[in-house]
Amino acid sequence: MHNRRTRPRHSPTCARMSFEFFHAVDTGRARTNNEDSVAVDEANWLAVLADGMGGYNAGEVASGMATAFIKSELGRWLHEAAGRANDNEVRRAMDICVDNANRAIFNAANANPQYAGMGTTLVVAVFRPGQVRLGHIGDSRAYRWRGGQLVQLTRDHSLLQEQIDAGLITPEQAAYSANKNLVTRAVGVEDTVLLETHLHDVHPGDVLLMCSDGLSDMLDDSAMARLLQANESLQGAAKALIDAANEAGGKDNIALVLVRAVGSPATSKPWWRFGR
Repeated sequence: MHNRRTRPRHSPTCARMSFEFFHAVDTGRARTNNEDSVAVDEANWLAVLADGMGGYNAGEVASGMATAFIKSELGRWLHEAAGRANDNEVRRAMDICVDNANRAIFNAANANPQYAGMGTTLVVAVFRPGQVRLGHIGDSRAYRWRGGQLVQLTRDHSLLQEQIDAGLITPEQAAYSANKNLVTRAVGVEDTVLLETHLHDVHPGDVLLMCSDGLSDMLDDSAMARLLQANESLQGAAKALIDAANEAGGKDNIALVLVRAVGSPATSKPWWRFGR
């Protein structure tokens, strides 16, 4: 398991709320290569996670390109904005960076026959005191752990989710479906892709969990909640989650990011001002 923990980092314009990051990637028990990728820019409160797909090492290439590109481009934009951008501008910057990453992966796949058809899922989060702007593509997920409750914040872009939404199968039946890993949206597969984004509130003590399906397919929500409840430290929680996923079969690569909100936003100035 490859992992890294970072200390809470404070925004230059906020002295009250900060964020603690921990991320880890594990190959799992069924695969020899790793197609999951994670990138964290703690100075700009940015986290990116991707789960690649494609033959040979194409999935690894796609996920690595996505996380590196978005961390570099969006991280640079956030640094240069230096607290002056409003949320609409941040959302627009996320859209542009993801669109550029999508085109780069799509062009690389078309230029190299061994990478034909490669693509990747994506979860990207930009934090500020009291809020997180969350975007996703595909079936990698984000959850919020708050007050002993685990809530899924993203909705899978997958055939399975569409079948559930249409009432064709139940969530319980979905756990055993053969269509489990068929995504309806991915980065790099077509020349354009739509990033779904939402703004969520953040309370002191909240933990955001971003993960690939190597975790969420192996553990149901109640199992993940029990492990988060039992492990106070982010590092301990990450190890427990990955160990449990491997014990359940470890059928895929496992990637996760854990982010905890520290302090209080009550008397903080916003990290970026909202336009009125």
